[in-house]
Amino acid sequence: MSVFSERIEKYAQLIVKIGLNIKQGDPLVISAPVDGAFFVRIIAKKAYELGCSDIFINWSDDLLTRLRYENAPLEVFENFPRWKAEALEDYAKKGAKFLYLSGEDPQLLQGIDTKKISAHNKSSGIALREYMNYTMNDINSWCVTAMATTNWAKRIFPDKNDDEAVSMLWDAIFKAVRVDLDNPIEEWETHINTLTEKVNYLNKMAFTRLHYTSSNGTNLEIELPDGHIWAGGSSVNAKEERFVANMPTEEVFTLPYKYGVNGIVYSAKPLNYGGNLIEDFEITFKNGKVVSYHANKGQSLLKELLDIDEGSKYLGEVALVPFSSPIEKAGILFMNTLFDENAACHLALGKAYPTCIENGSSMSLDELEIHGVNDSVSHEDFMIGASDLTITGITKSGEQVEIFKNGEWAV
Repeated sequence: MSVFSERIEKYAQLIVKIGLNIKQGDPLVISAPVDGAFFVRIIAKKAYELGCSDIFINWSDDLLTRLRYENAPLEVFENFPRWKAEALEDYAKKGAKFLYLSGEDPQLLQGIDTKKISAHNKSSGIALREYMNYTMNDINSWCVTAMATTNWAKRIFPDKNDDEAVSMLWDAIFKAVRVDLDNPIEEWETHINTLTEKVNYLNKMAFTRLHYTSSNGTNLEIELPDGHIWAGGSSVNAKEERFVANMPTEEVFTLPYKYGVNGIVYSAKPLNYGGNLIEDFEITFKNGKVVSYHANKGQSLLKELLDIDEGSKYLGEVALVPFSSPIEKAGILFMNTLFDENAACHLALGKAYPTCIENGSSMSLDELEIHGVNDSVSHEDFMIGASDLTITGITKSGEQVEIFKNGEWAV
């Protein structure tokens, strides 16, 4: 067996055992690019070996997606097909586990009318709201990971031929998810334990505020609501089964108090939004809401992102990632949020995870609002972690504790 074949097998096994934790009788839904058919087949085989009862594949294709955006009228994107949402809801109600294999071209929709992109993001967000309730509340297990595709690889390694670029991207993915090591499953158990230690510390401290500063101009204060919960590494579904939602993952995260964000923050990496890049941007908040913003590239797209709904103008996530993350050390700009968010501290505009506040999963939207938990049809992560980022936590007694110094954990 070649090194590549061996690592692909290990990767598939890692996904079904650690990422999804497939059990006897579990249905599985896999969303993947058609380029990854060979990898999906390997994953499916290993899932069936663990007792998976049924697998539904939701295919995507960059070329067809691009053709649709170039030729279909705006109203097509304003109306997300109800049958697609119902299919996912049906599987969720049956207890299915969900796997998302990311591999799209990060600049797939470059030059496309941003109104079409925004319309699709809004209509899909509204149509999929009920389905997303199952994943964002951890009722069902879900995992987002990646596979190398030619279009993505060529964006990262434009000077290489197709085969070389794809091979280099696979190698980078293997390292990021630790399948280049002898026993990836064992390595992940250790990694999860390390992140859990950070989670336990932050939950014990119960900080009321976080203050971010760095030399690029970031000066942001984020209030944390009473009863907020830090999470990271792994999650637990409604059946008390562990799963890992992101592979790779280097973050610990919680939610902010919706109306308690003030100051300015500068991006540290480009944001891939809807097949386009938003680069070198800054956002200013007052009482939680975005009051001004500017991007050197992608200004109109940033506006569309913020205008999806009222909640998209507020933060829904606060995530801590050391600058020495293996993703950052790789020295690659993946132009893919799954990877780039795990290279740096980040924030997310839009919907908060209800699981990050005590009893949040059982609260209604009105109850969540009372507790300062943001709601939106969108959730978009953007990276802010610079090499000199300092984060200070303020306790209920007013004590100031340095959590991050020079982009690294100080605790």
